[in-house]
Amino acid sequence: MAKNFAEIAFTKSVIAQQEKHGSRRSYARMEAVDRGTELSSAESEFIAERDGFYLATAGENGYPYVQFRGGPKGFLKVLDQRTLAYADFRGNMQYISIGNLSGNDKAALILMDYANRRRLKIYARIEVIEAGEAPDLIERLQDPEYEALIERAMVLHVEAFDWNCPQHITPRYTIEEVREMNEPLYEHIARLEAEIARLKA
Repeated sequence: MAKNFAEIAFTKSVIAQQEKHGSRRSYARMEAVDRGTELSSAESEFIAERDGFYLATAGENGYPYVQFRGGPKGFLKVLDQRTLAYADFRGNMQYISIGNLSGNDKAALILMDYANRRRLKIYARIEVIEAGEAPDLIERLQDPEYEALIERAMVLHVEAFDWNCPQHITPRYTIEEVREMNEPLYEHIARLEAEIARLKA
């Protein structure tokens, strides 16, 4: 556990619960390691392979709101070691997340790799930039093969991140991943069918 992540996540109430349930000592040792706030190549490559993530914000009434943000693989861009950004496409026009962010720019993300049971958690402050205000950034975030109206750019200033353990992550696979795993079987079946056809000839 990175020190900067623990500084945000481990509030006084959280620490009190850790002490109550006997986990405080082990976490105190782990959080002493300062890994900084800069994303390494491991995090950057992981982010680039994702086609979605969970985004949590909080409204002025204190209630959290979690939504799934999806797009083409790699739509969440790593601009530099402390900055991420993605194009905010027009959706159901409820505007809950950006409404929440207008009063509180703090957010949390969870990025999942279900197939390999990996999970990256990120704390960030989000800057909302309307499309007309930053055309160069919008162009950088645009995917020419993904036809959707970009309303704004969401720029995430990373405050902390941490890799989570794989415990309780149920492996799930996309159609593409299943196809890749089964490709040797498809090739084997094709060879067998060709051999059967040859023997019948």
